[in-house]
Amino acid sequence: MLLAVDHVQLAAPPGSEDALRAYYVGVLGMTEIPKPPVLAARGGCWFEAGHVQLHIGVESDFRAAKKAHPGLEVTRIEEYATRLESLGAPVTWDDNLPGHLRFYSQDPVGNRLEFLEPVRRSGRGE
Repeated sequence: MLLAVDHVQLAAPPGSEDALRAYYVGVLGMTEIPKPPVLAARGGCWFEAGHVQLHIGVESDFRAAKKAHPGLEVTRIEEYATRLESLGAPVTWDDNLPGHLRFYSQDPVGNRLEFLEPVRRSGRGE
């Protein structure tokens, strides 16, 4: 039986690790976590925030996916979007998911990321 998602793997071109670290740590506020030595030899890097882990592996023929993406739940989404924009990351709002505020961004190699926050309703049993 499935219990949870342990991590999401994204891809990146060789040699992009420094740009990815700057984005995932410096812009998104994640923490880099060490890869096991046998995996570290392959390149790439791993990041976490709370219970979320993103693993980024190196692909020599990398092409960013146009639709595939992780959906990352955040709090105070407007403040988070402002932070990303102020640090140079693109933010594209999308209002097509009922009950959520959400936007998309891209990492430095073009990976699409979705950020969303459920709209909390109060009063009258809503």
